[in-house]
Amino acid sequence: MKYAPVVAATLFALLVWQIIVSATGLPKFILPGPMLVAETWWDNRAIIAEHTLTTALEVLIGLAIGTALGIATAIHLASSRMARVLIQPILVFTQALPVFALAPILTLWLGFGLWSKVAMAVLIIYFPITASFFDGLMRTPQGYLDLARTMQASPSRILWNIRIPAALPSLASGVRLAAVYAPIGAVIGEWVGASRGLGYLMLLANGRAKTDLMFAAMLTLGVLSVLLHLGVARLTRNLGKHGA
Repeated sequence: MKYAPVVAATLFALLVWQIIVSATGLPKFILPGPMLVAETWWDNRAIIAEHTLTTALEVLIGLAIGTALGIATAIHLASSRMARVLIQPILVFTQALPVFALAPILTLWLGFGLWSKVAMAVLIIYFPITASFFDGLMRTPQGYLDLARTMQASPSRILWNIRIPAALPSLASGVRLAAVYAPIGAVIGEWVGASRGLGYLMLLANGRAKTDLMFAAMLTLGVLSVLLHLGVARLTRNLGKHGA
């Protein structure tokens, strides 16, 4: 079976979780067991689904915008030496700034609604997509470039007909990585200030000492991230084949 290893790993993790709870005798508000978390998830499924839709919308919009910006930036960097001199160091510097420090500023600028969370998701995925696609653009096989120059192809035609197709597998890798990071950015934004979303639900549950609900929301976020990664991997599979 294709998904047998995933199912086996999940069951093993649940078994270890239950053994730890049973062996240590920790109170439920410290570490609830998997059965209690499952029961809580079912009892609160409508609320969890509502907050999941909010987070999913933030993540999908952020992923789309971040991917588009990353692609445009990588192409610009690959096409212009001046852009590499002026912009690339700034991009590297931005990665030294902690994302948590930017979240309150974005909330102040964009408010407590959807767009501050989208901006956080964009910020956290923008650099990986830009870096991976730019690296692919700069690693075009030299034989392709020599042949194109021999045929007197213009730089723009070399870029669009050779370098970009050859870099598509790198872009696919960057987008798959971004699909894992995007939910982190959205949830960080929800932690700073929100009234909806799984991050907000986790904070709310933690403040009321409902650890089982917090675990249920956290596991839902994990499932959402895995599904998003699998969906993006399926969508980008053709990119890898096209560039190969």
